[in-house]
Amino acid sequence: MNTPQFNLKKWYQFLALGFGSGLAARAPGTFGTLAAVPLVALLLWLGQVYLLIFVVAGAILGVFLCGQTAKDVGEHDHKAIVWDEIVGYAITLLWAPLHWQTLLLGFVLFRLFDIVKPWPISLLDKHIHGGLGIMLDDIAAGVAALIALQLLLPYLPLG
Repeated sequence: MNTPQFNLKKWYQFLALGFGSGLAARAPGTFGTLAAVPLVALLLWLGQVYLLIFVVAGAILGVFLCGQTAKDVGEHDHKAIVWDEIVGYAITLLWAPLHWQTLLLGFVLFRLFDIVKPWPISLLDKHIHGGLGIMLDDIAAGVAALIALQLLLPYLPLG
């Protein structure tokens, strides 16, 4: 099997590959999510509306970014494509306070849902293809992690 040739000079591949973080030799999804942490923290610091705008625009743009990059390299949802993780993690932190504990717990919850892919996330992952399919399972994982985080927030000592 040939190794795909990515081109970070193409703006959409640069974003789809999580600013290059998706090219990590191991656990590219985790590295893509790690790349999202400072971005999400900055957006939370600016205000929830900025994070919400990023989530909506990032999800819409992600369908193109991920779909075109997958098409360029001839492989659906290549592991290096991590824009979906970036948007999924951003979804997880919607309406959460900016605190190291929420950033960390959100990271763990999102990675858990993204890796395990419980139903209906697994259904989306298996049956929807192209850029939309690449984005949807991580959007669903982000929503599941958002719900879990919101349920756990009252128990976090955020003082």
